[in-house]
Amino acid sequence: MKNTVALSVALIGVALLGCHRIYESAGASGGTSGPPAATPVTVAPVEVRELTEAENYSARLEAAESVEIRPRVSGYLNEVKFEAGQLVKKGDILFVINPRPMETALKAAEADLTRAQVTAEITGKESARAERLLADKTLSSEEADSRVWRARDAAAALLGAEAAVQTARINLDYCYVKSPISGRIGRALVTSGNNVSGVDGFTTLLATVVSVDPIHVYAAMEEGALLKYRRLDREGKLERSSSGRVAVELQIADGQGFAYRGEIEHFDNRLDSNTGTMVVRSVFSNPDGRLVPGLYALVRIPTSAREKALLVSERAIGTEQSLKYVWTLTSSNTARKSFITLGDSLGGMRVVRSGLHATDRVVVNGIQRVMQPGMPLAPETESPAPPTAAVP
Repeated sequence: MKNTVALSVALIGVALLGCHRIYESAGASGGTSGPPAATPVTVAPVEVRELTEAENYSARLEAAESVEIRPRVSGYLNEVKFEAGQLVKKGDILFVINPRPMETALKAAEADLTRAQVTAEITGKESARAERLLADKTLSSEEADSRVWRARDAAAALLGAEAAVQTARINLDYCYVKSPISGRIGRALVTSGNNVSGVDGFTTLLATVVSVDPIHVYAAMEEGALLKYRRLDREGKLERSSSGRVAVELQIADGQGFAYRGEIEHFDNRLDSNTGTMVVRSVFSNPDGRLVPGLYALVRIPTSAREKALLVSERAIGTEQSLKYVWTLTSSNTARKSFITLGDSLGGMRVVRSGLHATDRVVVNGIQRVMQPGMPLAPETESPAPPTAAVP
């Protein structure tokens, strides 16, 4: 019995010694877990800029002036004096209607005027003579009155003849159809040799001209934004152009961003109860004609005073359900998840309205490797991007 107990104790000792050696061997080979390695990431400081926040609205470009070219006299079209799409100036001759009938009518009216002038001169002299003869009692009062009345009738006829000459000259001038505005003309809708009508209500449409510079931009602003805008405007907190109007920006589908600068001209006089919006019209200079009437665009209307704002790169922003967040770096180089509220997008950057401080550093590359808050990070600061050329 004593031998059995001694044997058992010996076996237990051998087993413990073996376990100790295995443990030592594992420790020597590095099998024990140490602190986790730091994850390499690229970080960038939060950018601070002074800017004005704005809302983007779908807009339509329209010409400030648009005119249908119609004749004021009837006749056969002799000549079309422009090319389709040409820029024309106010007063340029666009069409020529056969002027010969009007020239003949003018000559006839001038002849009638000469006849009326002669008659008026003769009857005027007779009227003056009748007054002297009546004073000398060598002419009856009836004959004197008759001469005076004939003189007055001749004077009235002279006025009518002068008016007829003026009308004939106007009609002759109307044979040369001119552009009432400066702008771009479309194609001629009637070609030479056709008869055109200048009768009111039945006039022939010859072409259309739209002005080019400036150009109007129409957008619909919803009620809440409108009330906020008006409050800021009353308080004088909105940025204004040199003319004193609120400045706005425009973007068209040419890939150049908000490259055009304009100003708000006016708001409509009532809110549309069906849509809850009010139409706002902005005006933009367009000397090169790149802004074409009818284009769709985005107009950026300011919704805040000019103030300092925090911006981060779009690359740094992650999404968790409906929330937006960024990974920031703590003082001990560990990850911290910061939920943020976003504002405008500005050239690859986003305005952060809340959730960050100006001193924070944000992970911009490697955010997919950051798994949880508290992870150790090996940060490398991103080099600043070279300045980009301004869009003309």
